[in-house]
Amino acid sequence: MSAIEKDFDRLAQLDDGGWTHNNHYHKFLLRHVPRNCGQALEIGCGTGAFARQLAKLAQHVTALDLSAEMIRVARSRSVPLDHIEYRCVDVMSSDLPNENFDCVVTIATLHHLPLRQAMAKLKDSVKPGGVLLIVDLFEPERSLRKVNGWRDGFLNLAALGTSGSLRLIHNGRLKPPKEVRAAWDEHGKTDSYPTMENVRALCAELLPDARIRQHLLWRYSIVWRKQ
Repeated sequence: MSAIEKDFDRLAQLDDGGWTHNNHYHKFLLRHVPRNCGQALEIGCGTGAFARQLAKLAQHVTALDLSAEMIRVARSRSVPLDHIEYRCVDVMSSDLPNENFDCVVTIATLHHLPLRQAMAKLKDSVKPGGVLLIVDLFEPERSLRKVNGWRDGFLNLAALGTSGSLRLIHNGRLKPPKEVRAAWDEHGKTDSYPTMENVRALCAELLPDARIRQHLLWRYSIVWRKQ
């Protein structure tokens, strides 16, 4: 985790608040935030882009991140919003209150954590009637002997073109700056992702009746309401 923390300390200093693969799905997530949301929790809040959107719909937002630099930048960008509480913590070693949150959200963070344990921990922190919202990365199926392999191969090609086009539209360039690409490439050396098969099997075990979607930009989503 110390290597991940250092990576994101560096990435926080390079963040310009522009379009990314992750914030492309913010609107999708916001549509699933419960009405009259009281307490919301975001795990892996980064520089606070989603926490600030979530704060428009929730009475109080607790936003956690492992990186002290990410939290520093998030606080500096959220000065008028006194109902966001940013905390620099490792979620796996912290005690989350049980059944406390109307909405728990995590974006591109679970692949840095032991997936089963992290998902179970977040599930326990959701109030009955509340929702758990997840967007994260998956490993495409590589084998062309499987139906998913052909589909994921086609979607991968489509995602490459879509990603460049959206970055050009929103950021005025096809690729991130060289320094940013280098930082993400270095960080990516330690990343590992579940397959969609892994995600669905884990949800069947831990999050019954969850709605699972495979999205274009190498992301999947989970929407689960606690009964």
